[in-house]
Amino acid sequence: MRVISGKYRGRQLKGPPSAQTRPTSDRLRETLFNVLAPRIEGARFLDLCAGTGAVGIEALSRGAEHVTFVDKSRKMCGLIEANLDALKIESENVDVVGADATACLKKFAKQIKPSLTAGLMPRLPGPFDIIFFDPPYAGDYEAVLSFVSEYRAPLLSDEGIVVVEHYKKKELPAEFGSLKCYRTLKQGDSVLSFFKRIE
Repeated sequence: MRVISGKYRGRQLKGPPSAQTRPTSDRLRETLFNVLAPRIEGARFLDLCAGTGAVGIEALSRGAEHVTFVDKSRKMCGLIEANLDALKIESENVDVVGADATACLKKFAKQIKPSLTAGLMPRLPGPFDIIFFDPPYAGDYEAVLSFVSEYRAPLLSDEGIVVVEHYKKKELPAEFGSLKCYRTLKQGDSVLSFFKRIE
């Protein structure tokens, strides 16, 4: 695996220790960031089920302001930190959180909301401009998207989007509460579904 473009272009990343972790391919990452290009500069990016951290690192390489990496595997969190260290990425630009995706979102929503209500920018990493979600288990899609929809205000910025990577045979509903799918991109066995808030 390598960083495709930006500040760290061409740098190699450490891969997963086993075949059970399925990292987003270089080609699919390139497709993803071609679409995200107008949004990425200065963005606050959440990489859920981050695995190796390749997607979040690509976001940083292309100009994201801050990336939060979330993975419930301690080994994967260690791998993410190793990749960040190898690239000498400043610690103030990243957070690595070892937690289940939904549990982490609940914690963020609870902590961010009071600051927003008071008209303050929270000291936490959110609200996020882009949430990328590639879960290892198919049953996680609905729970996470439904939660983001319910707590959209503290978790997503006004123009924020959620991008879900999933297997081509796994069809996602066109809407999840206050979120709707506005674009899909298919590549090989994978699909990227893009969600934004319903106007």
